[in-house]
Amino acid sequence: MASPTPIVLPSIQKHELPMHQHGKARVRVARTWRDPSGVHHFVEWTVHTMLESAMEHSFFTGSNAGMTATDTQKNTVYVVAKRCSERCTPEDFSIAMAQHFLREYPLVSKAKIAVEQKPWTRTQQNGVPHNHGYEKTGTEVRTVYTTLDRANNLEVTSGVRGYEILKTTQSGYAGYLHDKYTLLPDTNERVLATSLTAYWKYGAVKPRCYESAFQAAKQAMHKAFFGPPKSGTYSPAMQYTVYDMGSHVLDAVPEVEHCFLNAPNLHFLPCNPPTHKFDNDVYVATSEPHGDIECVVRRKGSGKPYVHTPVSSRL
Repeated sequence: MASPTPIVLPSIQKHELPMHQHGKARVRVARTWRDPSGVHHFVEWTVHTMLESAMEHSFFTGSNAGMTATDTQKNTVYVVAKRCSERCTPEDFSIAMAQHFLREYPLVSKAKIAVEQKPWTRTQQNGVPHNHGYEKTGTEVRTVYTTLDRANNLEVTSGVRGYEILKTTQSGYAGYLHDKYTLLPDTNERVLATSLTAYWKYGAVKPRCYESAFQAAKQAMHKAFFGPPKSGTYSPAMQYTVYDMGSHVLDAVPEVEHCFLNAPNLHFLPCNPPTHKFDNDVYVATSEPHGDIECVVRRKGSGKPYVHTPVSSRL
C-alpha cells in the first residue's frame, strides 16, 4: 500500500514557541539475562522518552518531515534492551537510550530518558536463593476476617492480597482449544507472574498460634509456585499451579478447612524488536487485560457446602 501524500497546510505561526518536545510515556519492558550456570537475572522497567528536536515546523505547518515518531521511540526501548547483552543498571540503560537517539537522529538536540525499576527481588527458599524465582518486596497485604456470634461460634479466615511473584522459566501453556478465534500460540517456555489473593478458613479446631499458621501457609504457597531453588517446578498452566498452591496450604496447616485463591495471570509478552529476534530475553510487560484464574481447594470428605464469599464484599 502506497504511503498517503502529506497534506500541506498554511503556516499558523503567530506567536513564539519557546519550548517543544515529544516522546513516549509508560513503555514497559522486562529483560532476562540467563547465566550459563542456570541463574536468571530479571528486571522490569517503565520508560519515558522525550526528545527535543528541530521540529518547529510540525507545530507551525503540520509537516512531520524528519520527525522521530513516538512509536519509533517505543520500539527503540525494546531494541536497546535487546542490545544490552550483559546485565545493566537502569542508569546504564537510560544512557544507552539517550546515546542511541542522538546518534541516529541528527535533528534531535537533547534526549531525556526516565526509567523506573519495579522492586522485583530474587526470592529465597529456606535461605537458599532461587535460580529463577522473584517476588516484589513489601507489596502484599496480610488480611483476616473474623465472625463471632452469641452462641460463641467463631470463624477465622486469614489470607494475603497483592502477593506478587514471578518466575522467568519453568512455565508453559499448551494443548488448549484452538479455533478460528485463537491467536495465542502453544508454548513450553514463558514467564509466569501473578499478584495473588488467597485466603484460608480455619475449621472448628483453631491453630495454637495464628502467626505460625500464617507463615506456614504462605511458605507452602511459595514452595508450590517456585519449586526447588536450583531446578524449580514446571507449571503447565496457572490453573494447575493455583490448585497445587491450595493443596500445599491444606497439607502444611491441618487446621485449615479450605483455601480460596485468585491469581491474575500477569503477562510478559515475547518482544520481537525491529532488526532483532526474541530469545527468551526481552518482554513487553503488561498489567491488563490479563487472565484471571481462581479456585477453592477443600479437604476431601468435608461434607459442608461451600459458600463463596467474594473478597471485595466479604463484610
